[in-house]
Amino acid sequence: MLLGSVSRISAVLGGSAGNLVEWFDWYTYSAAALYFAPIFFPKGDQTAQLLQTAAVFAVGFFARPIGAWLMGLYADRVGRKAALTLSVTMMCGGSLAIAATPGAASIGVAAPVILLLARVFQGLSLGGEYGASATYISEMAGRRHRGFWSSFHYVTLIGGQLTALAVLIILQHLLRKADMAAWGWRIPFVIGAGLAIVAYWLRRRLPESQSFVRAETEGTVRAGIRQLFLEHPREVLTVLGFTAGGSMIFYVYTTYMQKFLTNTAGFSKDQATEISAVSLVAFMVAQPFFGWLSDKVGRKPMMLVAFGGGALVTWPVMTGVAATRSSWIAFCLIFAAMMIQSCYTSISAVVKAELFPTAIRTLGVAVPYALANAAFGGTAEYVALWFKSIGSESGFYIYASAAAAISFLVALTMSETRVHNRILED
Repeated sequence: MLLGSVSRISAVLGGSAGNLVEWFDWYTYSAAALYFAPIFFPKGDQTAQLLQTAAVFAVGFFARPIGAWLMGLYADRVGRKAALTLSVTMMCGGSLAIAATPGAASIGVAAPVILLLARVFQGLSLGGEYGASATYISEMAGRRHRGFWSSFHYVTLIGGQLTALAVLIILQHLLRKADMAAWGWRIPFVIGAGLAIVAYWLRRRLPESQSFVRAETEGTVRAGIRQLFLEHPREVLTVLGFTAGGSMIFYVYTTYMQKFLTNTAGFSKDQATEISAVSLVAFMVAQPFFGWLSDKVGRKPMMLVAFGGGALVTWPVMTGVAATRSSWIAFCLIFAAMMIQSCYTSISAVVKAELFPTAIRTLGVAVPYALANAAFGGTAEYVALWFKSIGSESGFYIYASAAAAISFLVALTMSETRVHNRILED
């Protein structure tokens, strides 16, 4: 039985709301890092402190492939809804741990150790969240407008990051700088834990996707990680290939850009946060348009524009932002790069989901994405700061451009998933 329009919209938006909360909790770490870096890592200058927080950020990413594997198996065997509910519960626990952990001045080395463990726990959660939510939203979206509706996966992903920045901006205006540095940075983590409880309640009421219900009714055998790599090697390599460049460029212009504006371009912390926030608003609002466009022209042309453009504009955009002292010029440069990147982000969920059959779809979406995202997205900040620390910051621009160029070559070899896709249900 086909889903009605209202039920479809309700399911997509319900699944997306929980995704927003998950990414809010995840990005709160990056947004607040400028404040809590000296609390957990008091030694060294600002670059050294940020380098250590970026290392913890990267370790959290390396937990994501394990979470993707475990939660992918769970989602393909028990259901998308069950996996979505479990992942948001785990994220809540990680946020509470960070909010409650004293600084290094109070408990010494235990402080960064607890921070690391909390991020690993959040990484396990988010590794499962991405595959489960991308699969669920894509399966619920409907054939004709699948690109448009599944673009809300990144709307809420960016929305989570934007909400984290918005909370930070509000706190910056409400609290004195000394209070913000001492304890105010903990407030977003408490808010994130509270929102996770609300998301849990919403997800408990979601309907299961028709693709999973049909596979369960037909008694389709649920495949595992071995079958994924042996039976779908081309699809796995495709997801690995375009996630490498896609994640790298995404994290350059979102999470790292805030620090780049402060640490390299010379903007104040408040200015950097506000430029990042406005850029992210524009990025978020653009996603449905580009998703809709993919329903008209196909997924492959969009991917080629995103990665080809990413390879060409990263150097001039980064050098231009570094050289300017105008907030407006910095915003325009970042905005232009983000619009090119939207050709990938808007269809990131659906293009992966369309590659795999139902029985292994969540695992197929989650695991190769998590591996490439950990290797390239999760390390982006660390690599960028390392290049800066050795006095060769422009080397990072070349590195990021090369990752986008590799993804461009992978996109050239992929089939047009809008036409040849494996989501059979409408």
